[in-house]
Amino acid sequence: MAEQEPIRFTLNGRAVCYDGPPGMPLVEMLRERFRLQGVRLACARGVCGSCTVLVDGQPAASCALFAYRVDGTEVLTVEGLSRPGAMHPIAAAFADHAAFQCGYCTAGMLMLTKALLAQTPEPTRAQVVAAMSSNICRCTGYEMIVDAVLDAAERLKAVEGAGDAG
Repeated sequence: MAEQEPIRFTLNGRAVCYDGPPGMPLVEMLRERFRLQGVRLACARGVCGSCTVLVDGQPAASCALFAYRVDGTEVLTVEGLSRPGAMHPIAAAFADHAAFQCGYCTAGMLMLTKALLAQTPEPTRAQVVAAMSSNICRCTGYEMIVDAVLDAAERLKAVEGAGDAG
């Protein structure tokens, strides 16, 4: 039996290598091998959104994606949004709008917001509602989440205008 090739990819901006089981769900690999605890496992079926990460800029349910599928890609988790000494504008908008309660879905919501705003920098309320509908929050009303996403769009526009698109 031939030895399997390691899975090489970029994780939160740095090159990494994973040499474990290629059929391991990405969420488990991220949590166990790379100790990224912001990636949450809830439904384990790819429908709730709490485990959302970005793979080459696109939202992906990491519970429904095998590790081998990220070979050669760029994976961004909520930990990749953080900056030393400063909150990411998306996270700051969520905090300022109290767009979370228990926090279990928040990481997935932040990642979905990042993907939406990268594709649609100035979304309408209807576009935000449609985009965020793929992630489930059982604790808070979605109104605060929608308001936070719209505010995050404004904050990112201001940051980009200052020359730091983060």
